[in-house]
Amino acid sequence: MKLFSAALVMTALFFNISANAQIKKDTIANNKNISFEKGKEYILGGITVTGLKKFSEETVKVFTGLREGQVIKLPGDKLTSAIKKLYESKQFSDVDVYLAKIDGTAVYLQFDVQELPQLNQFKIKGVKKAKAKELVKETELKTGIMVTDNLIVTTKNYITKKYTDKGFLKTKVNLNVVKDTSDINTVNLSVFVDKGKRIKIKDILFTGNKALSKKKLRKTMKNTKEKLIGRFWKSSKYIEEDYQTDLESILDKYSRLGYRDARILSDNITWNEDNTININIDLEEGKQYRFADILFVGNKEYTDEQLKSILKIDKGDIYNGAVLEERVKGDGTPNSVDISTTYQDNGFLFAQINAVETKVKKDSITVEIRIREDEKARIRKVTVSGNDKTNDHVIFRELRVKPGDLFSRSAIIRSIREIGQLGFFDQNVSPDVVPDYQNKTADIDFTVIEKGGSQIELQGGYGGGSFIGTLGLSFNNFSIRNIFNKKAYTPLPMGDGQKLSLRLQSSRTFNTYSFSFTEPWLGGRKPKSLSFSIYSSNQYQYNFQTGNVDRNQSLGIIGASLGLGQRLKWPDDYFQLSQTISYQSFNLNNYGFRVGSDVLSNGTLNNLSYSAVISRSSAGPSLIFPTYGSEFSFAVKATLPYSLLNNKDYTNLEAQDKYKWLEYYKLTAKGKWYTPFSDKLVLMNNAEMGYLGFYNDKLGQNPFERYFVGGDGIAQFQLDGRETVGLRGYENSRLSSAEGGTIYNKFQMELRYSITDTPSASIYTLGFLEAGNSYDNFSTFNPFELKRSAGLGVRIFMPAFGLLGIDFAHGFDPLPGQVEKSGWQTHFIIGRQF
Repeated sequence: MKLFSAALVMTALFFNISANAQIKKDTIANNKNISFEKGKEYILGGITVTGLKKFSEETVKVFTGLREGQVIKLPGDKLTSAIKKLYESKQFSDVDVYLAKIDGTAVYLQFDVQELPQLNQFKIKGVKKAKAKELVKETELKTGIMVTDNLIVTTKNYITKKYTDKGFLKTKVNLNVVKDTSDINTVNLSVFVDKGKRIKIKDILFTGNKALSKKKLRKTMKNTKEKLIGRFWKSSKYIEEDYQTDLESILDKYSRLGYRDARILSDNITWNEDNTININIDLEEGKQYRFADILFVGNKEYTDEQLKSILKIDKGDIYNGAVLEERVKGDGTPNSVDISTTYQDNGFLFAQINAVETKVKKDSITVEIRIREDEKARIRKVTVSGNDKTNDHVIFRELRVKPGDLFSRSAIIRSIREIGQLGFFDQNVSPDVVPDYQNKTADIDFTVIEKGGSQIELQGGYGGGSFIGTLGLSFNNFSIRNIFNKKAYTPLPMGDGQKLSLRLQSSRTFNTYSFSFTEPWLGGRKPKSLSFSIYSSNQYQYNFQTGNVDRNQSLGIIGASLGLGQRLKWPDDYFQLSQTISYQSFNLNNYGFRVGSDVLSNGTLNNLSYSAVISRSSAGPSLIFPTYGSEFSFAVKATLPYSLLNNKDYTNLEAQDKYKWLEYYKLTAKGKWYTPFSDKLVLMNNAEMGYLGFYNDKLGQNPFERYFVGGDGIAQFQLDGRETVGLRGYENSRLSSAEGGTIYNKFQMELRYSITDTPSASIYTLGFLEAGNSYDNFSTFNPFELKRSAGLGVRIFMPAFGLLGIDFAHGFDPLPGQVEKSGWQTHFIIGRQF
């Protein structure tokens, strides 16, 4: 008799075997019974293995994990484990154990195994070779694996589902296993795939619907669509999982309209003669309910009126269970306005809030919002983890949660956003909140995933007959205090959040060199930033008609700037005020500038200016791919009105004397809004406008600080104060006059879809509509005379190289002075910041 079958062994783990149990071995002569004492320890005297075909006896012994001379019990865990290991090796279809002999305290066991056959050859027929290779890879069919019933079933089911999900509903898959005589215990496998024709959905038919039309119900089904000529963005194939999701969407739609009892009585598929299918859905809508009284129970911190203002549901409103749940528990977004969030923002971490239907009378439902406030919770400890390079204090100073503060959900979400805005970490910051109900406290650990803080800037673009390239090093998480610490060079001193940049930009017509440094927390205690930069530039005369560059005609610029920035507390702490004083010296060497009727060719000009920017940015959580919030800024840049103070007569002055000290004022306004449709799909709207003005009509506009619109928007000649405004679909800067515009406006809509967002690379695609223009003065300014474009693009951000991208844009309007529309333009973007 068998000692244990596999099933008995597993059962023995949970049930005791009778102490009088006897074990027989059917090969013992005279059918002699061999008795053993249950629970007694025996010495394993030996193991024999029968039923082997390809495996050796020693190999099976190794699989069992048993060894001669060890102590075992019958039955016992060691024997159970041995049989389990043989099954887990996936080499055997059956394992039986027999008691061969007992000699005193020594026991001898016999394992009778049945080996699984090995796969020698396999073929997939009925599909193309490329598809067959794909199926082999996906099903993991390979020579040498053991052929089990599970392998046969899972392979058949996988291939069948793969094709039915593509609309081949009549797919048939047959697997034929044939013994291979060329080797011992091997088989060959043939897979025959008959996918048939792709099945389309001809009609989706509804019965029982009155409140919602068939058109609205079909629209509710986002994934299951009828066959429609011309609709290429959504196919009409039938996928069971998507179809079931769409059925839930129908019921959710009814629920949001007050039909809480709506249900699907039946649904089925019928076949048409043209090999299409109809989907038949029979509905029972029930009656429409409305809210009766909404009562609040247990609230002490907030009054009923305060909670009603958050709930925004009144008596008589159509009953909407989904909205009720969202207004009570939240909708899952960072900006959710609901009762639970309101309590959690005021320390009530342990509050329990539930909406309960207490009375249903005819078509009205009374709801109680039951609140158990409990005590307020405070934050006991805040920690950060995962930051190997960035010092803790750089993260801690950005957090909105501190030990001892009342617990606040909004403060945690804001902290996630601030960490993301640093640019040193992956946007998927995971705060782990560990509540302590007994002490009414909570510990919070912010887990971050670090990405590169330094960047090799390789920026390039082509336009106006010239390639513009930039090579630079940007250290965005630098540590200047460790600059003389040799041990900190790994390979550079990093971790204090400072920014250091070295940059070289060059083309046929100019070259620039710059150095800049920014300390975001001057003194380390308050969010006040200090920035400093020096730069040098040489520009050469370019002939737009011939495309030639004359290096004997040059403009040299040397400049420096010093800036202070401060985070404001009013109107809220998303606001920032930045102030900068800058000086530039322009050295003209036979370099012709036309300013009105004057021509500037030689001499030295000076530009001493003050600028102030007030901005507000609530966009987040990522710098690269913001999914919510907005960005606004208003900038003023101005010089002293020298001509109004020095009493000079500018009528007869030489041009180099007239503009020796540049004077102007400059106003720029920009705004961006991010509207999420999902975690991956975001609409970005942008509007911006700039104006360059002057103080003295006799002096007029100065030759610098102009706007140049058109192209990829990569900054060029930025050291002479000009601003490059991108407008894809047109050549670089060609929408402005040669001297540059003094007014510009731009409007943009960009739909972005995130493909992946990891520390190593972030990739998103985009489609855009843009419109804008440049104007020389107010007499030519027309805000509705815009140059329009549309297109598609892709962006790839890698920490080491910055943002890489390509755009294919179509300009619908002609360039100034031309009659043919701009047409298709390709823009390459390397290193452009976001």
